[in-house]
Order: sequence, then C-alpha cells, then structure tokens
Amino acid sequence: MERTIKPQDLKLAGKHLIDVRRTADREASTEQIPGATWHNPEQLTAWVDSLPKDKEIVLYCMRGGSVSNSVVDALQGHGLNARFIEGGIEGWKAAGGEVTAQ
Repeated sequence: MERTIKPQDLKLAGKHLIDVRRTADREASTEQIPGATWHNPEQLTAWVDSLPKDKEIVLYCMRGGSVSNSVVDALQGHGLNARFIEGGIEGWKAAGGEVTAQ
C-alpha cells in the first residue's frame, strides 16, 4: 500500500481528508485544505475507529514529516486505505493547491 501522494497528483473528490497537524501548528495557522476535518494526532486511538473503511483517506500535517508518518502507519495498521500528502499543507500550497479559512 502506498504511503504518500504527491500534491500535484491529489484529486480531493471522493477522499476522506484529515488534518492531523499538532494543536499548536493548527492554532498558528488560518488555513486548511477544503473539506478537511481536524483530528488531534495525539488522541488517535479515540477517533481511528470512526474513520470510513470504504474510502481512501488522505491526511496531512504541516510538512509531511513525523506526524503524518506515524498517523499513516497507525491507520494502515487498522486496515484503512490511508496516505499522506508529501510536504504536508505547505507542499500542497507550493503545488498550487487551494486552501480555505479554517
């Protein structure tokens, strides 16, 4: 199973999009990717079972580093079809991806 998706290859339609930025990173930002819902990565066990098993899950953090890696490992370990955006929200914006106010 693939772990990542390049920002320029991501089509948002039909995806379950999750923002897993740490609380401080999210609070310091005014932007999010359209349609994303935020889930605290430090409370993953509280929300992982609520995710759809029949949709592709795409997640992102700030820059696609340790947070995205650990969350995608956990989601795949639960049998979910999950990948993260290479470069996080910053990579998405650099590739011309749309953001909205959060």
